[in-house]
Amino acid sequence: MGPVFFLATLPLAAHAQSETSLGLGVGTVRYSGGSTPSAASLSPAAQLLSPSFFLGATGTLSALPNGVWAAQGRGDVWAAVPRASGGPQLAASVGASGSSRSDGVAAAGVYAIGEVVVPAGSNGAAFGAGYVSGAIERQSGVTSLRVRARVWSRLGGGATQLGLSVEPTRFLGAWYTDLAASVTTDRGWGPLTGSAWVAARVSGAYGSKAAASAALQYFIAPKISLEAGVGSYLSDPFQGLPRAGFLTAGVRLHTTARRLVPPPPPAPGAAPRLTPLIAARRGDSVVVRFRMEGARSVAIAGDWNSWQPMRLQALGRDIWEAAFLLAPGTYHFNLLVDGTDWVVPGGVASVPDGMGGLVAVLTVL
Repeated sequence: MGPVFFLATLPLAAHAQSETSLGLGVGTVRYSGGSTPSAASLSPAAQLLSPSFFLGATGTLSALPNGVWAAQGRGDVWAAVPRASGGPQLAASVGASGSSRSDGVAAAGVYAIGEVVVPAGSNGAAFGAGYVSGAIERQSGVTSLRVRARVWSRLGGGATQLGLSVEPTRFLGAWYTDLAASVTTDRGWGPLTGSAWVAARVSGAYGSKAAASAALQYFIAPKISLEAGVGSYLSDPFQGLPRAGFLTAGVRLHTTARRLVPPPPPAPGAAPRLTPLIAARRGDSVVVRFRMEGARSVAIAGDWNSWQPMRLQALGRDIWEAAFLLAPGTYHFNLLVDGTDWVVPGGVASVPDGMGGLVAVLTVL
């Protein structure tokens, strides 16, 4: 687990999802000084993801040559304040990481950043600032100002996600700027997922450097995947971790099963193929209606408002209605019924959400 953490984009789920896994693997890390330690590693990971909250934790325990042990861990939280449809959103992210070796010193780092999120359908941007701090055993800690801007875009119905971030940081009286771009592909089903990113550090005081990496995950069973990664990462000056290249391979056990084949096509003679929901016009607003028998409350959440639930109005006879402002285009949404159940309304076309679930399709003409 390299010291570089790239938060160019956070996947927004249509409903709360959780995932835990355990990885077993081997790897080689080559530092700029030329050393190449090999490691056998145990790597647990867990995450909880909802429309306005993300909690992720990872760790690695590695057995190095000559009886040396190394441990790394990281935890990150991102939370957003609910907002009205169409407006910006306030959010904050905090995290902590640490590393230690049985033959060396321990180090740790923390960060906290507040930001304003501006979603735009399947795209979006966020701008914020905060502080990052680090400490190395037996040395004084360092706290620095960090500014962050990031943009993202989803392509192919959400299966491919592009991200770009720019992070200027003032470290010990001088500035350096980290730039990173990433691409992640995951259809929500099928055996293969992949990601790649490139990064550069630009600084007149500390010099300029670049790094890149790629990772693949192949599911050989619904809860078992093979993983491989190769590339390099930039140094972490707050924890004293040097720039390095790496090569890893392993197997990961998952608690959540993955669909390995696409949904079956409609059988001959079956009902007609589902189509997107087409919103009706009412003045400057668009209106959608749903029939939900026995529901006590219904809310709608979509990619036009960062998946923040908006209550629908009950019209009687199990009919629920919502009216809001949307520009012409294609959007994705789900319904929250009785505050607990996320559902795709019957008769409406759906697509994978990239996290193993489905989202309904809405068309505004």
